[in-house]
Amino acid sequence: MSVDIGIIGLEKSGRTTIFNVLTGMSADTKTYSKENLAPNLGIARVPDGRLNVLAGMFHPQRIVPAETKYIDIGASIKTLAEGKGISGQLINELSKVDMLLNVVRAFQDDSIPHPDGSIDVKRDIGSMTLELAFSDLVIIEKRLQRIESSLKAAKAGDRPAILKEQDLLSRIKGDLENEIPVREMSLTTEEVKSLVNYQFLTAKPLLIVVNIGEDDLPQAEAMKKGLEIEFPKYKVAVICGKLESELMQMDTKDAAEMRAEYGIRESGLDSVLKLSYALLGLISFLTTGADECRAWPIQDGTIAVRAAGKVHSDIERGFIRAEVISYDDLVAAGSLAEGRKKGTLRLEGKTYVVKDGDVINFLFNV
Repeated sequence: MSVDIGIIGLEKSGRTTIFNVLTGMSADTKTYSKENLAPNLGIARVPDGRLNVLAGMFHPQRIVPAETKYIDIGASIKTLAEGKGISGQLINELSKVDMLLNVVRAFQDDSIPHPDGSIDVKRDIGSMTLELAFSDLVIIEKRLQRIESSLKAAKAGDRPAILKEQDLLSRIKGDLENEIPVREMSLTTEEVKSLVNYQFLTAKPLLIVVNIGEDDLPQAEAMKKGLEIEFPKYKVAVICGKLESELMQMDTKDAAEMRAEYGIRESGLDSVLKLSYALLGLISFLTTGADECRAWPIQDGTIAVRAAGKVHSDIERGFIRAEVISYDDLVAAGSLAEGRKKGTLRLEGKTYVVKDGDVINFLFNV
């Protein structure tokens, strides 16, 4: 399972700089054009120190961390929602991501004037919320028009379901017009399920990444806490994109020393990935052997047979048992054989709920 994240942000927010920080790429950050709609695409490997420890124990041929895919949309969401052709394709691509990452500008730079003339984080968060809502409203308006037409020719038996959909979309439309995102609406479980195919942007989990300047680093933690109080429904990261870009060019030791000088506890990548996993409710189980050590991201609460399907559909189909040992117990035992002797390596059935850090070997027969 890969995690797909759409990076959005108002003009001159440093959105592409953050994309480069997360992916290690060097996408052009200087040219911004409303006509240039081509997105930047990149992949980040999710750091997991447990894999390195397991590799030291099992000496596999390769280490395979989990991956996160990023799509950096270089255009206004409102512009995309209004357009067709490539614009329509991009908004469709954005609608398929697992979550959104909104880059919000907080840095001062006279050479890059803010389009609105001043730095105002709360205002810019609100502006992007409106752009996302506009995109969803366009979808709803089009669907309501089709429903109105279909009602004229609908059979009596079909009308209740059509009217039910019409009522739900009308309620959502009203809330969106009152600046309430879908994710914050009071919807039943059944209603939420019925909206899945719409892929509303305001229904997606949202991570706010505030892009600050170096002078603001001492206030970064206070800014983060303040925004978390102001926007309790969101996760918030505060990072200095410019500095993180410079740190990317250094070796690991020098970068760590500079972070320590600035009082930065973790890299921007680590911070964003942790918050993304928390926002999506993801954990990782591990597999290990002579061929590879690998991390597999899954939803928290996933049962063993479904986790097996993440490795291969045949393993899910022919699932027999899962040999499970926690990462900590495996390290303490020193080997699977010792874990088996101590009773910390155990057999679990289909309905076992996988925990973060479980090291699993699936037994199956097809």
